[in-house]
Amino acid sequence: MANRILRIHPKDNVLVALQNLSKGEQIEFDGAVYTLQDDVPAKHKFFMQDMHQGDEIYMYGVLVGKTQYTVPQGGIMNTDNTKHAADPYTFRPYEYTWEAPDVSRFAGRTFNGYVREDGRVGTANYWLFVPTVFCENRNLDVIKEALHNELGYSVTGKYRAFTRELLAAYEAGQDISTLMPEQLSVTTHKQNRVFKNVDGIKFLNHQGGCGGIRQDAAVLGKLLAAYADHPNVAGVTVLSLGCQNLQLNDLLADIKERNPNFKKPIYVFEQQQSKSEEQLIQEAIQKTFVGLIEVNKLERQPAPLSKLTLGVKCGGSDGFSGISANPAVGYTSDLLVALGGKVLLAEFPELCGAEQNLIDRTIEPEAAHKFIRLMTAYSQAAENVGSGFHMNPSPGNIRDGLITDAIKSTGAAKKGGTSPVVDVLDYTEEATKPGLNLVCTPGNDVEATTGKAASGATLILFTTGLGTPTGNPICPVIKVATNNALAQRMGDIIDINTGAIIDGDKTIEQMGEDILEYCIKAASGEVIPKAVQLNQDDFIPWKRGVSL
Repeated sequence: MANRILRIHPKDNVLVALQNLSKGEQIEFDGAVYTLQDDVPAKHKFFMQDMHQGDEIYMYGVLVGKTQYTVPQGGIMNTDNTKHAADPYTFRPYEYTWEAPDVSRFAGRTFNGYVREDGRVGTANYWLFVPTVFCENRNLDVIKEALHNELGYSVTGKYRAFTRELLAAYEAGQDISTLMPEQLSVTTHKQNRVFKNVDGIKFLNHQGGCGGIRQDAAVLGKLLAAYADHPNVAGVTVLSLGCQNLQLNDLLADIKERNPNFKKPIYVFEQQQSKSEEQLIQEAIQKTFVGLIEVNKLERQPAPLSKLTLGVKCGGSDGFSGISANPAVGYTSDLLVALGGKVLLAEFPELCGAEQNLIDRTIEPEAAHKFIRLMTAYSQAAENVGSGFHMNPSPGNIRDGLITDAIKSTGAAKKGGTSPVVDVLDYTEEATKPGLNLVCTPGNDVEATTGKAASGATLILFTTGLGTPTGNPICPVIKVATNNALAQRMGDIIDINTGAIIDGDKTIEQMGEDILEYCIKAASGEVIPKAVQLNQDDFIPWKRGVSL
């Protein structure tokens, strides 16, 4: 390892441990010697000077906390001696200049995607099942089991085989508590797939549509409409009960409002108008089968990289997230913006501390004011119920070095790169402008990825330091590890490892280019991200209550 410690910004008064450091060690940095007062695990920080009660702590060059009592130079930062703090933000006239990265390596490059009639390009070709209400979830589960098993989309075959082995052993009188499988067969993503050009049949099970406030049903309608209209979706089957708050006509109207020229095949079934559940399910399967035959005729075609819409997300974050994976993804974001593509940065609770920088980078004053309104309202809603953005870091985040929300958030914002902000979108609003867009979603992993897909993300880069299996039904999610240990331990869910940045073997820029190369292959169907292989189809609508 080239370095044992890192100072991220010249203004910082903490140093980051890149490997485990021991109490009593003397650490040399920039002409000074620091004697460690505590063991400092990798990813954690120690103070560069004596700190007193109320002293401001800087990291990434911004205020991230204040000390609660005197801590000597070389003392570790922890949740006892440090509490969240962030600078206030406001709109101010500011001319932001951006130097775009060199994109000559990618000039003229294309990806092979699914070109839709309106000119948008999908990175996948999915058939989508949409329930208007949670009452239809069971019917969706029955249909899913039938279609996935018979058409080659199931990924549970090896576990069914394992269960059969256990059953046979049990019936033979063996002690199955000590039985270990010799080897589980590996099920590839395209094994036995009947429709080779249909990448998946996806199901949006949810808990909404009725029983809550009417506003929740209205927001759900717009969310489901966004998914139906998504460029990765080729056709839609809708199941409705009939008496729910989110009426079928309301959903169809939301689809038309979002896209007046919507021409995809859409099949609609209402259970209370059917003769029986069996008839409903059989007709839905038969009609969908006909639709699958048609959309299977679509083939991938070359498209410019400007047709990509990249969502950037972090979850299960650690103290290396803002040092390796997030800045590398940020460089990828800048490359794609320079190539004319769209980038979506969301997770508003995880922009706490980075607000002023983003406001200053926003091109249109109206968009900047919209961002301020959304952030202020969101923060106030959390405080009204006795919470707040400062309570956002999870126990796992804290354990791995993210002591305050401002530390977590400022590192998280690195995923958006350095380009100007071209637009600010509320939840479910579609990104239409090339460049960096801010999207209002919770930081919650699944709610955030759900929201990014609704705004049009056709790929999502998801960085993680602790590991998470999160995916999305219609938008391929690419997992990016912050460190080597995670990539080795959870290689079955990790696609890209940025640990080489921590080791000093690669620069952020080199890794950012490597990530874009992977995105091109994933967008072309040449590589299948692990979350897609595992059918990790997570979908949680945001009810606009307080969700951090």
